[in-house]
This record gives sequence, C-alpha cells and structure tokens, in this order.
Amino acid sequence: MEEELNQSSPPRRVYKYRAFSGRVLDMLVADQLYFSDPADFNDPLDSRPNVEGDISADELEQILSHLVEQRTNAEMTTAAKSLKYRGPRTVEHIARHSRKRADRLLSEIRYNAGDPTYEMADPELFLLTLYLEEELLRRYDRGIVSFGARATCPLMWSHYGDQHRGICAGYSVPGETADRLNKIDYGGSRNVKASDVAIMDHDPAARRRVDEAVLLRKASSWRYEQEWRLIGNRGLQDCPLELEEVVFGMRCGSALKYTIFKALDDRHRPIQFYEMREQRGTFKLRKCRMDVDELEAHFPRRARSYIEAFDDLDVEEAPREGSD
Repeated sequence: MEEELNQSSPPRRVYKYRAFSGRVLDMLVADQLYFSDPADFNDPLDSRPNVEGDISADELEQILSHLVEQRTNAEMTTAAKSLKYRGPRTVEHIARHSRKRADRLLSEIRYNAGDPTYEMADPELFLLTLYLEEELLRRYDRGIVSFGARATCPLMWSHYGDQHRGICAGYSVPGETADRLNKIDYGGSRNVKASDVAIMDHDPAARRRVDEAVLLRKASSWRYEQEWRLIGNRGLQDCPLELEEVVFGMRCGSALKYTIFKALDDRHRPIQFYEMREQRGTFKLRKCRMDVDELEAHFPRRARSYIEAFDDLDVEEAPREGSD
C-alpha cells in the first residue's frame, strides 16, 4: 500500500521533533520508530474521512453488509483458531453468524431512519454513510510516523519539540525506502465516494483514492508542518531510514545533550550534533554545529568535588562559628 500512496520524491532529509522521553531513547539508541494509531493524533479530523453517498441506498446497503460480514468473519475465524475450533461446521457457523450480524445492523438502520427528529431529507442514506465510515476506518489498522521537511520551523519546535526543550532527529532517505514516504495533501475535502469504497478491493485506482483520503489529507492550516508520513504496522518498528543528525532545542539542558551525545558516540555510522540558535533581530532559527569538546569538558561531574577541593585548606583559614 505504501508504494501506491507515494505522490512525489521525498526531500533529501526528513526530521522528527520530539520531547525527551523513554520513547526518544528507543528512537535514537535502538534505532526504532513508533507507528501511532491515527485515533491518537492531536487533530481529531486527521485520518477521519467523510463518506459521500454518491450511489443509491440499496447499493450502500450491499457495501455495508459486505464489509460487516468480512470483518465479523475475520474476527470469528481468529477466535475459532485460538479455541481450536475447525472443520466445515465451524466455517458454516461463522458465515451464518456474519450474515446475521450484517442483516441485524441493516434492520436497525431502517428502524432508526424512521425517527421523526432527523431533519435531513433522507435519514436512511445519512445513517448508511455514517456506519459505512465506521466500517471503513476499522479496516485501517495501520500506524503512522510523521516527519517534517526542515529542522528550523519555530512552530514545530513549540508544538512537538517541548517548546525547545526537546530534540529533532534528522534522517536521510535510502533509495529503497523513498517510495514508502508519503507527502501530505493540505486542504480540499475529507470526502470519500461510496462508489470508490465499493470497488476498492479490486480496483487499484479506487483503492489509491480511498487510501489517500484516509491517510494523507489534512486541513490547510497544518501546511506549515510540510509533513511526510511512513505507514506501517502499529507500535515500535525498526527504522527504515538512516539517522544522520540530532538537533537540540534552544532550551535543551546541557546534561541531556551530553547524555544523548555519549549514547550515540560510538554508533557504527557517525551522527552529527547541532543546536538551535536565534538569528538575532529576527524570529528565524538557525542550525549550528554543537561544540562537543565543551560539553565533554564539563560532564560528567561530581557536585562534592568542589567541597573536597578545600580539604587541604588550613583549619585556621576556615570560617569560625559566629564570625561574619
């Protein structure tokens, strides 16, 4: 699916802004990425398409019934395997139960469509498209990792980089991975034609249109992110990109910088370290090479070393009790 979604060539490098956490250590030290459930995104409209009923109610019923039967059959087949139920009777039972569930849902929709409180012209069509949206989203159990196209975006640092207390990881894109990165399309509508949903399983063009509407479309106000997405199985996965650099925010603490630097110091492929600085007199940011030698001159440190430095001082030179 990832190859079909690709819209254009990705930038030479993509960036992941993060607040510091244990997951950041997974990202940097274990070279893994967390593919998130789109339902957890900060924009509730992200990956939430609107099904447009461009076909008749009878056709919508057939599509919805087919999707519900498919899902129920898959769920019950998985349960049967775990319970060690098998054989023709089990298959027949699953098929019969799946049909019954689909028929029961359609009956409920027809009954609810008669509710006089609905103000639209065709309540049944509205309910059918609503339930079709829910079934469509159940099929998209994929995870997403989002990247930006630049490391110097002030809004990205504020929104995703813990207000400059976090980091930004820069990745190059290997040739074999380029077709897995997908560019976000900003603006437009969230509509998906029900006629495309009907044929998406055997029509690649329709599948691509539905996939792009579900996974790669956002409101125009998010355009500043210049977002690219990796799509894969949910949860922690090995990173298909190549970590090349780590950029620290303007408020990132020196001890954290040192910790991340030492964690990556002997990595097989060397990492470049940078820090964000202001462009004086403007609201722009610039990426500057970090002075690693200065960090290593100060860390690690022992707080008691300062006390011990006075151990050989003459007792008479020490402050006396009650003196100023």
